[in-house]
Amino acid sequence: MANRLIEETSPYLLQHAHNPVDWHSWGAEALRRAKEEDKPILLSIGYSACHWCHVMEGESFENEEIASIMNEHFISIKVDREERPDLDAIYMQAVQEITGRGGWPLTVFLTPEGEPFYGGTYFPPEDRHGLPGFPRVLQAVAQSYRTRRHEVVSSGQQLAARLRQATQPGDGKEPLTADILDEAYRVLASQFDAKDGGFGAAPKFPQPMAYEFLLRYWHRSGNPQALSMVELTLEKMALAGMYDQLGGGFHRYATDAQWLVPHFEKMLYDNALLSRLYLHAFQATGRPIYRRIAEETLDYVLREMTASDGGFYSSQDADSEGVEGEFYVWSRQEIISALGAEDGELFSQYYGVTEEGNFEGRNILHVPQEEAALAEQIGISVEDLRSAVDRGKALLLADRERRPKPGRDEKVLTSWNGLMLRSFAEAASILGRSDYRQAAVANASFLLEAVVDERGRLLRTFKDGQAKLNGYLEDYAFLIDGLLALHEATFDGRWLDEAASLARAMIGLFWEEGDGVFYDTGQDHEALVIRPRDVFDNATPSGSAMAVDVILRLSVIIGEAEYSRLSARALRSVQAPMAVTPSGFTHWLADLDFYLSTPKEIAVLGPRDDAATGALLAAIYGRYLPNKVLVGCDPSDRHIEGVPLLEGRSMVDARPTAYVCEHYTCQRPVTTPDELAAQLDPNYVHGGATFDDDPGDTGQRVSKGSD
Repeated sequence: MANRLIEETSPYLLQHAHNPVDWHSWGAEALRRAKEEDKPILLSIGYSACHWCHVMEGESFENEEIASIMNEHFISIKVDREERPDLDAIYMQAVQEITGRGGWPLTVFLTPEGEPFYGGTYFPPEDRHGLPGFPRVLQAVAQSYRTRRHEVVSSGQQLAARLRQATQPGDGKEPLTADILDEAYRVLASQFDAKDGGFGAAPKFPQPMAYEFLLRYWHRSGNPQALSMVELTLEKMALAGMYDQLGGGFHRYATDAQWLVPHFEKMLYDNALLSRLYLHAFQATGRPIYRRIAEETLDYVLREMTASDGGFYSSQDADSEGVEGEFYVWSRQEIISALGAEDGELFSQYYGVTEEGNFEGRNILHVPQEEAALAEQIGISVEDLRSAVDRGKALLLADRERRPKPGRDEKVLTSWNGLMLRSFAEAASILGRSDYRQAAVANASFLLEAVVDERGRLLRTFKDGQAKLNGYLEDYAFLIDGLLALHEATFDGRWLDEAASLARAMIGLFWEEGDGVFYDTGQDHEALVIRPRDVFDNATPSGSAMAVDVILRLSVIIGEAEYSRLSARALRSVQAPMAVTPSGFTHWLADLDFYLSTPKEIAVLGPRDDAATGALLAAIYGRYLPNKVLVGCDPSDRHIEGVPLLEGRSMVDARPTAYVCEHYTCQRPVTTPDELAAQLDPNYVHGGATFDDDPGDTGQRVSKGSD
C-alpha cells in the first residue's frame, strides 16, 4: 500500500512511496501533525543516486518492525536533498555539529518547531561495526523526548542558535588584494598530491573549481607549477576508472588515491563542471586529450541525460541489478568473446584488463601506460593499436547498452541545468560545434518556458510536466551564468535580456543590504529554523559565489556600477577564509581574480554564422582568457539596448568587426583574426604604451595582474 509520497514527482521520494513507513514530504501538514501530536520529527534526507540511501531503505524503511517504531513515536519526513538544498544545508550542518561528520543518508531528529537535537547518517538495522542499530537509536530518542523533554528542547534551541551564528557574515575591512590569491595558491600547493594528482589521499573528489582557480593563477602569475598541477590531475583522471572509458562522462569520485575505483554514480553537475574544465585546459594548452575528454563527456550527456524537451536529467545511479558498478565492469573473457582473440588481447592490454580483475573479480577499464610505450612493447604501430582500441570501444559500448541500465533521476533541476547550459554554450563557442549550440538553445528555451511561473518567479524543479518549489539563489545565479554564455554562442540579445532581468530579480530576492551578503532562500521563502547561507564551494559553486560571478560580469556588460559595489561587499564577507581554507572557496577565488583584473571587454559585430565572424571568434576562443566579457550583435537584427560596449559600434567596410576595450575605452576596430589576436596579447602596445591595470575603485580594489 502506498504512502503519501506517491503524490510526489521526485524519483527519490517515489522510491519510498511503498515503504511501510508513514512518510510525509516536508510541508505544513507534517509540521502541524508534529505539534498537534507532540511527537519529534524524524527527518531523512537523501537522493536517488545515493548507494547507501538505497541500503538503508532496504534494511530499515522496508522493515515492518522498524517502520512500526517510526510510525508510533515520530512524524517521519522524507526529503530529496536535490529538491530542497536549504533543508539539506541546515540539517547537515547540525549533524556535523553533533557528530563531527556528515553524509547521506542524513538522519536528523527535530523538535516539532524544527530545531535539531540529535542525528547521524547511515544507521544499520542492528548494532554493527561500532554503529548502533537503528531500532535502538529510535527507542532511545523517543524515550529521551518523553522523559527528558526539557533537556531535549534546550539542546535543540542551543544548537539552532549556533547554526544561526554560523550564518553571520565576516567583516573583512582590509583591501581586497592579490595577496589573498597568492596565499590561497600556496595552501593548495601544499595539499597537492604530486604523484597521482588531486588533493589529499583517498577518497578523492574531482574538485573542478580548484583547478579552474589554478588555471587562473597560472594565467595571472605565469607560475608553471600551477599549470602542471592542473595537467597532472586532468591526465590522471582522464586515464583512470573514475572516467567512463567506453561511454564518456565522469563518476562521482574515486575511492582510492589513484582514481581507479569510482563510486559509480554519475551526476549532471560533475559532468558540467568537468567538461568545462577540460575545455579551458584545451584553450590553455592546445592538447588534444583535453578536447577529446570534453567532447566525450558532453556527448554522453546528449546521449544519456537529455530529455526530448531540452532539459537535462539529474543523475544516474551507482547500482544496477542491485549491484554497485555492475553496468560498467568487465571480465577478461567477456572482452575476448566480444572482440575476438587478437583485438580482445590488444584491448585488454591497453585498458589493464586481467583475469583476476581490479574490482571484485572483474575489471574497471583504465589506461595504465602510454599508448606509444605499449605499442612498442607489443611490436605494432600506434595507429594499429589505436584502431583496435577504437573498434573495441564501439563493440563493447554496444554490448553494454544491452545490459540493464542504472536508474536515472529524470527530474530537471534549474541550477544544475544552468551549469550544463553554460558548458554546452562554451563548447559551442570554443569547438565550433553547432550541435552543442542547438542543445544549449533548446535547454534555455525549455527552462524559461517551463520553470518560470505566472509571477515571473523562477522555480527549482521540473518533472512529469510539473514545475514546483521556489527557486533558490543558486537556481538564479547558475541560470544567469548559462544565459550569458549562450549569448556569446548565438549573439541573440534575448539571452542577455533574460540574464539581466533575472539578475535584478535575484538581487531583490536574496541580497540583504544590512548584512552585505546574499542568502540562499528568497524573502518570499517559508520560515525555517534559520535562513541558510552556505558560502562554501562544495561539489558545485555556492550560490553566493556564483551570484557574485555573474553580477561582476554584468556590471561590465550593462555598465551597472552598483553590481560591482555589491560584489565587493560580498567578497569581503569571506575575505579571511579564502586564503586560510581555499579548498572551500575556490569559486570565490575566481571571483576575486576577476574583480582584481582589468577585464578584456570584447564586442563583435557581424552575422554569427558568417565565416569571417567565425574567424574573429576563433581568435578569441582559441586562447585562454578567463577575465573577459564578450557581447555580440548581428547588425541586421534588432539592436541590443542598454549595452555600452555596443553603443555607437558598427562594422568597418561592411565586414565583421571586433572591438577590444578596457574600461569602455576601445582600441581601433579590427576585421582580421591576426589583428584581433595581437590586441588580445597581454604585451600588445597601444598608442605607445602598454595597457596596465587600473585600481579603478576607492582604494579597496588593488589589481596585480592583467588579462
